[in-house]
Amino acid sequence: MSGKLVAGVDSSTQSVKIVVRDLATGDLVKESKVPHPDGTECDPRDWQSAFARAISEVDELKDVAALSIGGQQHGAVVLDENGTPVRKALLWNDTRSAKEAEDLNKEFGGAQATADAVGSALVASFTATKLRWIADHEPDNAKRIAAVCLPHDYLSWTLTGSDKLSGIFTDRSDASGTGYFDSRNNIYREDFLKIALRGHEVQVPKVLKPNEFGGEFRGIPIAPGAGDNAGAALGVGAEPGDVVVSLGTSGTAFAVSETSTHDATGSVAGFADATGKFLPLVCTLNAARILDAACKLLKVSHDELANLALSASAGANGLTLLPYFEGERTPNRPNARGTLHGLSLNNSDPANIARAYIEGMLCGLADAVFSLEKLDVAVNRILLVGGAAKNPAVPEIASSIFGRKVIVPPPGEYVANGAARQAAWALTGQLPNWLIGDTQVIESKHFPEVFSKYQELVTKTKNF
Repeated sequence: MSGKLVAGVDSSTQSVKIVVRDLATGDLVKESKVPHPDGTECDPRDWQSAFARAISEVDELKDVAALSIGGQQHGAVVLDENGTPVRKALLWNDTRSAKEAEDLNKEFGGAQATADAVGSALVASFTATKLRWIADHEPDNAKRIAAVCLPHDYLSWTLTGSDKLSGIFTDRSDASGTGYFDSRNNIYREDFLKIALRGHEVQVPKVLKPNEFGGEFRGIPIAPGAGDNAGAALGVGAEPGDVVVSLGTSGTAFAVSETSTHDATGSVAGFADATGKFLPLVCTLNAARILDAACKLLKVSHDELANLALSASAGANGLTLLPYFEGERTPNRPNARGTLHGLSLNNSDPANIARAYIEGMLCGLADAVFSLEKLDVAVNRILLVGGAAKNPAVPEIASSIFGRKVIVPPPGEYVANGAARQAAWALTGQLPNWLIGDTQVIESKHFPEVFSKYQELVTKTKNF
């Protein structure tokens, strides 16, 4: 250990997580996790309280030389002229603004024009849509709004102790998920913001460079932070050509790219990353919970599920699962449900069903990767992270479906790790090359027919 420490924070939908790492080596020194109320809206002051409890578990950040805060994307934190929240923050997972997203895409000139301007056609998760919802449904609250920021912006700013709205800062990655920031030219589209709020003008955070500081907390300089996906990409050390496939409650596939994407369909969000590059991203609704459902159906543990799946042949002897158990976001089928296709007397056994469930989940993410490739995003390596990646069968089957090597980093708090890495960058002027621990490299025989059959089923059920 060098003796000098940096801290990274993940202010997520459900908790505040902190990692304290050695500046020179990246070794984990301390960590903490404190939950706070979750849901689709939250009082921003709850994040402050959780942070205060979390730092008490890591010696109040003693000997920490720099700090950075990553956090959940998109949420609308609206403040009055005194910096007090006007109402609870509307979070990324609040879907009440779906109609507002449709309206704003039209008002911004259509889906393609919107994507060209701000990287993405708008969906309900984007900040702009939530502001329009407040303007239309809570006009008295809308009139009180003096500034709009994002969850990690709010926490970083309040830690500085500033009472000036002009002191709020953010980073390019999180700004790119608002629906009113052009990450190609690194400028706010203030005209879009004004339209979203029905003509009301508000202040927005200053966008810092990824390696500069925006203020101090108890003498500790605070780096600009990052959105959670950009933080995770930084945490695993993703480079151009790498696609991170995250298998959590929902599934995401995002790539570090040298060029921006502008997808009018809404399938690929054209975000920025935390280093100055871009982070095109696809989100699916169905991932790790598919394995939970399989375990419940077959009455087995996750390890037993893995053994069953690996005992079956690729393609599950003709069984194909369409994993739209909770509807789906990509493709946009909110009312769809799962389909198990191809049942016969020969394949109706636990091994084939286990295999079909895992293949179905992974084909959903392969579909996400395919969406990136259609926009000419380079896909060389697959980095597999998230809870479901721990299942022994998942990496092997993933490689057979993706047709590429699959790298599985060790489990870790990669959003917080990415924030710590950014803090080190801002402190030293160089992005550190920390080792993230032992990784698995899996290369299985490619079975393209599994994904082909999946795609056929997607097409057959498009009207279901």
